[in-house]
Amino acid sequence: MHNRPLTDWLPITRKEVRQRGWHDLDVILISGDAYVDHPSFGHAVIARTIEAQGLRVAIIPQPNWRDDLRDFKKLGAPRLFFGVTSGCMDPMVNHYTANKRRRSNDAYTPGGEAGFRPDYAAVIYSRILKKLFPQTPVLLGGIEASLRRITHYDYWSDQLKPTILAESGADLLVYGMGEQPLQNLLRLLKKGVPFDSLTTIPQTALLVDDGEKIPKNKAWQDLQLASHKQCLANKRTFAANFKYIEQESNKTSAKRLLQKVAGKTLVINPPFATMSEKEIDRSFAFPYTRLPHPKYKNRGDIPAYEMIKFSVNMHRGCFGGCSFCTISAHQGKFIASRSQQSILREVDELTRMPDFKGYISDLGGPSANMYRMQGKNQSICDRCVSPSCIHPKICENLDTSHRPLIEIYQKVAAHPAIKKAFVSSGIRYDILTSDDPAKVWQNHYDEYIHQLVSRHVSGRLKIAPEHTSDTVLKLMRKPSFALFYEFKKKFAAICRKADLQQQLIPYFISAHPGCELQDMADLAIKTKNLGFKLEQVQGFTPTPMTVATVIYYSGYHPYTLKPVFTAKSKHEKIQQNRFFFWYKKENRKWIRDKLIKAGKPEWADLLLK
Repeated sequence: MHNRPLTDWLPITRKEVRQRGWHDLDVILISGDAYVDHPSFGHAVIARTIEAQGLRVAIIPQPNWRDDLRDFKKLGAPRLFFGVTSGCMDPMVNHYTANKRRRSNDAYTPGGEAGFRPDYAAVIYSRILKKLFPQTPVLLGGIEASLRRITHYDYWSDQLKPTILAESGADLLVYGMGEQPLQNLLRLLKKGVPFDSLTTIPQTALLVDDGEKIPKNKAWQDLQLASHKQCLANKRTFAANFKYIEQESNKTSAKRLLQKVAGKTLVINPPFATMSEKEIDRSFAFPYTRLPHPKYKNRGDIPAYEMIKFSVNMHRGCFGGCSFCTISAHQGKFIASRSQQSILREVDELTRMPDFKGYISDLGGPSANMYRMQGKNQSICDRCVSPSCIHPKICENLDTSHRPLIEIYQKVAAHPAIKKAFVSSGIRYDILTSDDPAKVWQNHYDEYIHQLVSRHVSGRLKIAPEHTSDTVLKLMRKPSFALFYEFKKKFAAICRKADLQQQLIPYFISAHPGCELQDMADLAIKTKNLGFKLEQVQGFTPTPMTVATVIYYSGYHPYTLKPVFTAKSKHEKIQQNRFFFWYKKENRKWIRDKLIKAGKPEWADLLLK
């Protein structure tokens, strides 16, 4: 274990609070994850943001909610508020597979042990706090709160649920990446503004009782959505709502959203502008130890930490807009990129860690190759309501130059303490291909692919075509599979030339809305012809705040309001998944029978010959 004073971490016990000479606390954070003091763990970022404001903050990680609640009581009530996050993952995704089978491990707990956080953790924690400390405000944040901020479908209970504010009893919700709204909120509280007056902070949501006036902000326009009751009564109404929710989440000047729910009005204030380089650099420059709290030293490794301990996150956000993905709903569509100096400073910090062996596991981000990409003319972006900058085609206004990334890769590779820096985050190959040679040259596509494949692949490069069928890909907002062929050719040519034994690892999804058995047969045939026996596959899991989940629940596409087929029964999902594994003996007869019955005997011959 590293020999550092305990006070390098933020306190998690009464004894550690006293060690700092503190008698009381301004803010207490409750987290569903174990405390890892690292910029990839949301509770650490938020706690360090609060500390930077000169406030006294402590963390209660993974409190026991099943005993006499002593963990919740041990530090008393904070002066300003309790902050609640269920962790880096929605607890239901953390706890259950796509088939709703309970997982036996938890990557955010020492030893990977399951059972250290409840289902719907943010709701459970908030209710407990409101019962124990009714006078102390509760502020919700993190992925669970963010993606459940409005009427949403919950796959695990198979219910349409209202805003998490209604279920939890919390006083205020911060959605998205929390530093900007939190700093604004803390500045007002320090000036003496009462918590219940914090009603017009961007990127927050609150409930206003019927009969009370909606807070005024002359700069904002309001958009009244269908009520929760109307969404419950009509699935098509719920689907229609989502188009406006997604569009306003992705605009530079969004409207304030209003929704009636159970005798109150949900008010969702517009988001902050995308973080500037200076703002995001500041967040990564806090005095993190980059280590788990010493209390865990005898409980085993924390798998999620082990995976990222020697990685560097270079940006936030994603403009892909994939129908099944929540990144843009939480991190935003526009890219917030760190400066080159900030990234290289973090690389330097990694090399000084006692157990660093010279290998960086990932130089990446939500999508590895979106760093520094933005609109060439911001005024065009300001008018845009599209959820994706690259679907159905790459926007002419998008700067897709890979030169800034190449420079960072080269500088990191030249560091004397670095043996190898890998890129493990997924690559968007659709922003690396073009029919126009001038574009390829101007944006350094081939130069980037060569740099990546020849120097930054650990033997396997992850990419995510997700499907092969054009019908399904269109619904997913993913590019044609033809681009995968093109990228695979380039990958293979570089590997041959450099005599590298490397593999492309493509990811695919079954049972996505719009996907039928013949689409899965198409996927099986095309991937077989490419020489793949697929491993990295998954069944579609509906998660709140995605287009695909809205289709799954309602049966309608929110943008067209036309019906869309979705495989929903366990039997249908298992059938689709079997096509991934056409090469297994137990699946061959079943697949042949299915294809013959569908009038496609020639497909059976292609796949099973």
